[in-house]
Amino acid sequence: MKLVKQFIEKDKSGYVTLIPEEFEDMWHVYNLIQKHDQLRAVTIRRIQSESSTGSVDSQRIRLTLSISVDNVDFDTQVGMLRISGRVIVENPHVKLGTFHTIDLEMNRSFTLIKPEWDVIALERVQEACDITKKADVAAVVCQEGLANVCLLTSSMTIIRQHIDCPVPRKRKGSVTNYEKGLKRFFEQIYQAILRHIDFDIVKCVILGSPGFVREQLYDYIFAEAVRTDNKTIMQNRAKFIVVHTSTGHKQALQEVMNDPSIKIKLADTKAAQEVQALDQFYEMMNMDPDRAFYGFKDVSKAAERGAIGTLLVTDELFRAADVVKRRQYIGLVESARASGGKVFVFSSLHVSGENLNQLTGVAAILNFPLPDLDDEEEEEEVPEDEADLDEDGLPRMHSNQNHDILDAVLG
Repeated sequence: MKLVKQFIEKDKSGYVTLIPEEFEDMWHVYNLIQKHDQLRAVTIRRIQSESSTGSVDSQRIRLTLSISVDNVDFDTQVGMLRISGRVIVENPHVKLGTFHTIDLEMNRSFTLIKPEWDVIALERVQEACDITKKADVAAVVCQEGLANVCLLTSSMTIIRQHIDCPVPRKRKGSVTNYEKGLKRFFEQIYQAILRHIDFDIVKCVILGSPGFVREQLYDYIFAEAVRTDNKTIMQNRAKFIVVHTSTGHKQALQEVMNDPSIKIKLADTKAAQEVQALDQFYEMMNMDPDRAFYGFKDVSKAAERGAIGTLLVTDELFRAADVVKRRQYIGLVESARASGGKVFVFSSLHVSGENLNQLTGVAAILNFPLPDLDDEEEEEEVPEDEADLDEDGLPRMHSNQNHDILDAVLG
């Protein structure tokens, strides 16, 4: 992402002009734009004009429009970002208040105006524009007949290609069909690697699978590279790492990121740090549950006492349409930092972020135990018909009582 211009007033209102340059930048923009923000960008609109004879002429013209954002849609498969709202600046071709949808595209500038630029939004702009914070990891998780070729960045996991190629079973006395099917499967993965992985950028390519599929795939890749004289693959052999996973589905990426050899390779990446923090939370839940809490109510109480050592929160919570709710979580982040705590904002497009979302999206590891938090909750007078509901009207979850949910997340 390229930052063209930024102007923020003392009251935190202001604007930034940005140019998204790659797929991940569109994800950052999606997280930046909120309902009631103002967006100014070049767009295409069909304009109808009527001649003196009564005939109607229709043509598509390019113009710059400013809209008040009403809805934001993001297609993670193709990187399409569509922002709809009503026109707020008069234009010769479009009436004030007219509804319009702007398609934001890569390599085209836009200006985003906010009534308040909070700390999370400003940090996201800084992160998106800092090229040193781009993760450079590719992964192929597979099992016989099934594979997912993925790219892992600091903010998201992108499945570049899903491969489903049936492999015949071995038959007694003959494995010809099995070997042909397996070769055809490996060839599809090999071509996907050539198509989707830029070896000038990635620092490692992870091959993960149950059984011996990963070793067979590794051998096939380099045998094929030698056969076809593919110097790119051969020169980057040191970047390939084989690890064990229990499945070939996307969820296996969590196991991949937990592998000690991978942790060493990726020690400086944001995704690896998030996985490590989440693992520490799970471990604390088991070893010392009075130092591990999740859910906004319990975590905010811990923040009031300056007890938070590590705060884990998903970016999904900061996209809340409810301004009050968004400010609550921003206040929680600022409170944790003020008391010296670390804050990890997980991407909901990472497996680790998906797991955290199952624990309400916010959790904390405390510097010291607070065994009385749940006792305080029991002492509060709550009407019987509301006793088991949270502030959103959903069933309440008590962080160190409901171990069934944690077991389900841990598998």
